[in-house]
Amino acid sequence: MANTITGVSKDRLKRIAEREAQRFATERPLSAAAMIAGGGVFLNGVPMHWMSDWPMPHLPLIAKAQRAQLTDIDGYEIDDFCLGDTGSMFGHSPKPVAKAIRHQAQRGLTYMLPTEDALEAGRLLTERFGTFHWQIATTATDANRFALRVARAVTGRPKVLVFNGCYHGTLDETMVELSNGQTINRAGLIGQIQDLTRGAVAVEFNDLAAVKAALATGEIAAVLTEPVMTNCCMVLPEVGFLDGLRELTCKHGTLLIIDETHTLSTGLGGYTGVHGLQPDILVVGKCIAGGMPTAVWGLSPDVAARFKKYDETRPAGHSGMGTTLSANPMQFACLRATLAEVMTAKAYAHMNKGATRLATGLASVIKTHKISWHVVRVGARVEFISAKGPLKNGTEAHAAHQPVLEAAIHTALLNRGCLIAPFHNMMLVSPATTKHQINRLIAAFDEILTDLFG
Repeated sequence: MANTITGVSKDRLKRIAEREAQRFATERPLSAAAMIAGGGVFLNGVPMHWMSDWPMPHLPLIAKAQRAQLTDIDGYEIDDFCLGDTGSMFGHSPKPVAKAIRHQAQRGLTYMLPTEDALEAGRLLTERFGTFHWQIATTATDANRFALRVARAVTGRPKVLVFNGCYHGTLDETMVELSNGQTINRAGLIGQIQDLTRGAVAVEFNDLAAVKAALATGEIAAVLTEPVMTNCCMVLPEVGFLDGLRELTCKHGTLLIIDETHTLSTGLGGYTGVHGLQPDILVVGKCIAGGMPTAVWGLSPDVAARFKKYDETRPAGHSGMGTTLSANPMQFACLRATLAEVMTAKAYAHMNKGATRLATGLASVIKTHKISWHVVRVGARVEFISAKGPLKNGTEAHAAHQPVLEAAIHTALLNRGCLIAPFHNMMLVSPATTKHQINRLIAAFDEILTDLFG
């Protein structure tokens, strides 16, 4: 209907959004004044451009973060279900990680040489994720970039297949989308002058026929995918899709790269470990070192052997891979502490129990209000989606996204002491998240829906 958004009156939504924005601005004068006084030195007033995507009238300035709670300079304590958009999925400054940082800070921050922590971290990575030959990066974007270079090197093929609406950081090759069945550069890319379709093909998630047709061209070096799409509204793999994807890539000599940067929420070993997937290359970023900027990428023994053979015969010169500050000793200290003491079966049990409680509670609220929304959960990761489900692919996920409605909900939740991810409706339950925090989020969600639907 023209006057509603998923059943919410546009007039009512506008009034509620204005009310919540005014409440936020009124209650946080210190943050507002500080941003006015100090933000002007930054481009568009923020240190990183995506901070402008938060829907509030201005940003709250954070004074500290502990466990699963933030405190801003206006004195408000906020239950944090965003957790740095997964970067702090195991809670803010887990004690073993904080201890490792203090200890390593006394011994130097970076020196381009390995440490004992590096060797132990490598052992723990293999213990957690399986037999891979590991490399360390600073971001998952870098890890994916390097992984694609290896895939192209060992296959001799030029292209990567990605899924429409995918998320793999800011890797150029993934910045494509489908339009009328054709792969094109994504809309809105800043300063993009190259035709990205020369190196990438996009098809829909859960569409094995489209994957098969693309691989049959013989041009695809690798399929790069998340096991669950997480970029807009979560899309789960249909039964048999991931097995079919593995079968097709093997048949056509294409490598399968699985990016677990968001789906590490699934359980110990990520979605790959829990569901027994067999990628050729595995990528994990964000929370892998407890919040310290770190990513890992690993080659299966077969791919590592193929790359070794390639590397021995390539011309001398710069590989185009690696960054100076990657694999620094601070990363390894935090990686070791996280893998050994933070990312544990006990932690995941708490996270999954809490996330089940959250998902069940949100779904109950939706049912009570008799609206056509749904809830999706992947381990500790939960989303409410303001459309019928389940969603099948990126096109459906994009259509389900309601930015104006979601912005109002996000601000209203924050006014009630709950923070969720700004880019979509993602919520995470950490090992430090309490039952009380979960109950408060469910109650706030109920209160807001009552306002929206009358």
